[in-house]
Amino acid sequence: MCSVGSQAVRMNAPRVGGSFAVWGGLFSTFDCTMVYMRQKEDPWNSIIAGAATGGFLQMRQGMGAASRSALFGGVLLALIEGAGIMLNKVMSPPQNLPPMEEPVPNVAGYPGKTPGRPSVSVGSLGEGSSSSSSPSSSSWLGGLFGKKEETAPSDGSKTKVLESFDSPTPPSFEYK
Repeated sequence: MCSVGSQAVRMNAPRVGGSFAVWGGLFSTFDCTMVYMRQKEDPWNSIIAGAATGGFLQMRQGMGAASRSALFGGVLLALIEGAGIMLNKVMSPPQNLPPMEEPVPNVAGYPGKTPGRPSVSVGSLGEGSSSSSSPSSSSWLGGLFGKKEETAPSDGSKTKVLESFDSPTPPSFEYK
């Protein structure tokens, strides 16, 4: 019985993998097309691309099947995008609270704050300095690899306008 199941999986794996590859290729094509046409990167691009992919793949079965599949694809991608946005909001740190620095515990052999000894922050352990380091190098190896560029945290719900499409001339695909 087990060999029949594994044989069925082996027989159908190329077909299922090929179908998924076609779906992924069409979805990426529609998604990139929407980014180019709308000049912005937001969840609507994925939702529209999911609907277009579902409808396009069912065109051979008629307009009724294509429209149902497009509706299903759009709803499915809307649920996925909504879950991603919700997860980003839940997992991101609160925006309105000031960052808190944790006190360094005084453990034997650890260069924490001891009487008569200058304070050494965690980020400057490998640097040999005794001054407080910047917030960007507050990790153990933060000061060794240079200053990390600070970016605004993104919760995934904001629309970002892409600047890469501001070229004066569109690309040409002519053979020269």
